[in-house]
Amino acid sequence: MTIITRMTLLALACAALTVPVVQAAVSADEAAKLKTTLTPLGAERAGNKDGSIPPWEGGYPVDASATSAAIPDLFSKDKALLTITGQNADQYKDKLTEGTMGLLKRFPSFKVEVFQTRRTAAAPQWVYDNTLANATRATMNPKGELGPFPKDAYGGIPFPIPKNGEEAIWNHLLRWTTPSYQTTPSLARVTPEGKVIPVSQNVAKSSFPYYDPNSNLEKWQAAGSNIVVRRVDTFGPPIRAGEILLQRNNIDDIASKTWVYLTGQRRVRRLPLTCCDVPSPVAGGILNFDETEVYSASIGRYDWKLEGKREMYVPYNTNSYHQASSLDQLMTPQTLNPDFVRFEKHRVWVVEGTLKAGQRHVIPRLRVYLDEDTWIAVAGERWDAQGQLWKVTYNLPTVFPAGPGTIVAGYMSYDLIGGGYFASAYFPRDKQVDLKATLPERIFTPESLSGEGVR
Repeated sequence: MTIITRMTLLALACAALTVPVVQAAVSADEAAKLKTTLTPLGAERAGNKDGSIPPWEGGYPVDASATSAAIPDLFSKDKALLTITGQNADQYKDKLTEGTMGLLKRFPSFKVEVFQTRRTAAAPQWVYDNTLANATRATMNPKGELGPFPKDAYGGIPFPIPKNGEEAIWNHLLRWTTPSYQTTPSLARVTPEGKVIPVSQNVAKSSFPYYDPNSNLEKWQAAGSNIVVRRVDTFGPPIRAGEILLQRNNIDDIASKTWVYLTGQRRVRRLPLTCCDVPSPVAGGILNFDETEVYSASIGRYDWKLEGKREMYVPYNTNSYHQASSLDQLMTPQTLNPDFVRFEKHRVWVVEGTLKAGQRHVIPRLRVYLDEDTWIAVAGERWDAQGQLWKVTYNLPTVFPAGPGTIVAGYMSYDLIGGGYFASAYFPRDKQVDLKATLPERIFTPESLSGEGVR
């Protein structure tokens, strides 16, 4: 007969406290709100009290014919409702991110032009169905070596009714982005003196196994649970022509893999670490991996706090940005040309990350603003070790009617301390995006790089 003493019970209780607890999904009753008071992706269907944010009525209409070439200028007839400058910024500070206020105060040429709010977010019905299923089946696996990650989520927003910061930030990382596409990003930086320096001109091919409409949770898990496979071929400037980056990003980031082909070495190399504050080769080492699109990569180095929801002016429906004819037209000496960046008032989730004890990162504190309709991190801020606001970042949510969806197409990062900034845009205009590009699996293998990556 086994005798359980008080000391044994105490020891068992202490041991239980050290075991990571899997967070539970929401109840069926709560998930049902995704068909009533919430949108299918988890936003509030209703508008705000004064009507400046309208109700969600299904998003931008689907147009299956708009699948390739130039990004359409859908809102060219809209007129700005107000213009915010450094002189009147204090009047609107409750609706501006701390980073936007910093830019307005530092750079006299910077301004925020606010337009009519259009709730364009949309996704196919199968994404809505998967999101509803995720709400009651997805949990957070706390055992990831590089941080917690969703378990039993597929093909939709993993946590449409988030209960904490970790769930909210994963909604951004697994936001709807269409099953695949090919784009032509040009990356450049502007020095503190105002000189435009091209970093790279690329053709980027991206496939999203997590959003494969012909698969399901079980098939995706059996195939390895990759979120995205991406290949970036560099064709300019001449000194970098021929370089290739290949990424296979997994739901459990410890299983992610990245390779590069460098023309000078004429060989394919596996990168040992593609996380966090490791500089990204695609951005010429200017941005770290987790700075791409405001926040990317593992979440395990930070404690994440969901601070609530606010109404704020953020970049949105930025199709006008993609009408520029050149980088020189977009990039002014101090900031991106504000005439090309549309802001709107939207409700955003505010999530703050604080570096965990014992972890290392050049950024000890950061904040992101997640659009409630799309879960895109529309804006972000990073502070240095001295507590000074250092970097201000934005994504450019752009409407793709054929997606359908409002999807990130370009991003930027400003250095408030040292000056200068980094940005991306798609050129040439007649080849900006192709949502039906043929992307065979063989091009996403390291073996393909050495055969094709020649100078």
